[in-house]
Amino acid sequence: MSAPRNGLQQAGLSGNPHGHDHGHACGALHAAEQRAHDGSSSPGCAPAAIEVRDLRVTLGGLPILRGVNMTVPAGELVALIGPNGSGKTTLLRALLGLQKVQGGAIRLFGSSDMRAALKRVGYVPQRLDLERSFILSVREFLALRLRSTRHWFWFSKKRTDELIAGSLAGMGVEALLDKPLAHLSGGQLQRVLIAFSLLDRPELLLLDEPTAGVDAPGEETFYDLISGIQRRHQMTVVLVSHDLSMVCRHARRVYALNGVICCEGTPEEVMSADSLKEAFGMHVSPYHHHHHAH
Repeated sequence: MSAPRNGLQQAGLSGNPHGHDHGHACGALHAAEQRAHDGSSSPGCAPAAIEVRDLRVTLGGLPILRGVNMTVPAGELVALIGPNGSGKTTLLRALLGLQKVQGGAIRLFGSSDMRAALKRVGYVPQRLDLERSFILSVREFLALRLRSTRHWFWFSKKRTDELIAGSLAGMGVEALLDKPLAHLSGGQLQRVLIAFSLLDRPELLLLDEPTAGVDAPGEETFYDLISGIQRRHQMTVVLVSHDLSMVCRHARRVYALNGVICCEGTPEEVMSADSLKEAFGMHVSPYHHHHHAH
């Protein structure tokens, strides 16, 4: 677990209204700090899935990301947490090349060639707003993703289903294929969006609060589904979540963001009471849902 030098002060997280330094609440580990500074991978090791160095983004004249440094190892499920407005969605958009940045560098799979690297990335947005008149069925929507099914209107339903079946296993969307996409519930739509993102078999999956619109009883099942997908496909998953209990159960590593990465480490390290107070600016418990805690 590490904290960038003066990272808590940069993030405005000291928890002291007068801004006094309370020391390194995250207890920086030397090895992690060294990785954050040099951005290098160990000799003989596969490159990190994501490397971000001094990333800066300004929106409407306001600094949203103020020098983000983050290295995400390949093949892990990691969580990105932080209060509302801390820059979580902005960071994901920057990784996808959808957000203009004012400074810093991004490398995916060890490469700065974003156009090539993004072919290996899947993305599930926080929500997808559709007009009720949107006419595509779930089958037709999924078929648009693959080159082999892009001209689905020439295929029989059976043939289309055969071609997309590989990404549907265990997703619980087979029964939805004939339904209009715009008529799905929040939870059903999120499952379809995950299935859509998996059709190209990505090596990196970015999920921005995937349980938005999912009712409370379905959230735990949903996170179990995502964890199972990560293990089954051995992919890297970056999951933005306000559900800190999910983070404790499923994430192997946690990054707390508030303009900068103010601390990182295992869930046990980051979820200490002091670390959460620094990250969220208030007292929270990691064992309850926190959709309302900001």
